[in-house]
Amino acid sequence: MWILGHRGASKAAPENTLAAFSLAFAQHAHGIELDTYQVDGQIVVIHDRWLNRTTNGTGLVTCQTLPYLMSLDAGNGERIPLLQDVFSLLPHTALFNIEIKHLHCTDSWIATVQQGIRQSGFPVENIIISSFNHRWLRSIQQAWSGVKIGALTATYPQSGLGFAEDLSAYSLHMALDVVDENYVRKAKQAGLKVLVYTVDHPQDMVMLADWGVDGIFTNVPDIAVNTLG
Repeated sequence: MWILGHRGASKAAPENTLAAFSLAFAQHAHGIELDTYQVDGQIVVIHDRWLNRTTNGTGLVTCQTLPYLMSLDAGNGERIPLLQDVFSLLPHTALFNIEIKHLHCTDSWIATVQQGIRQSGFPVENIIISSFNHRWLRSIQQAWSGVKIGALTATYPQSGLGFAEDLSAYSLHMALDVVDENYVRKAKQAGLKVLVYTVDHPQDMVMLADWGVDGIFTNVPDIAVNTLG
């Protein structure tokens, strides 16, 4: 089972920072998940719309300038990273899930990600693009042939797997609170990888492994590694 650091090893280090991502790999995670906003032609790594919870800044992320965002403390002296910064520390064997929280220009977003791939040499086949906004995913998929799409949901859709099939998704990313064994089995029969978030308790990890889930997003990669081997 893949173990992906959810916002890095975010239980032990400030979430969505280079320290959290580096720690996740030091704890032998197979990959990481992070959250992104498009600001001033760049892609910044942060989860919340508002800066107040995770930084010493204030206001909406999308209403700030890039220099202001780069000046903030994101915890323990860490800075809000650019996506390009994260590419520079990724092992080339890692799985890299980029979740989109804000997108205003598909073409420039793709160009920025592809620049990171070229500069780092990171394999594009190890990247999964996910979002709760499936229109953005469709737009990216149409403009970037072959990129892997993660169909992200916090609900158990009435349409079953229809939303993932409509996206020609590589993987289904589903909330722990709503996933069940039957849905996992149907997704895998449909050829989808199944990843579940956010999984921090060993009993849940073992249960999901028994169900055949392909991967988990966890704040505690060290506990997951010790639990799942």
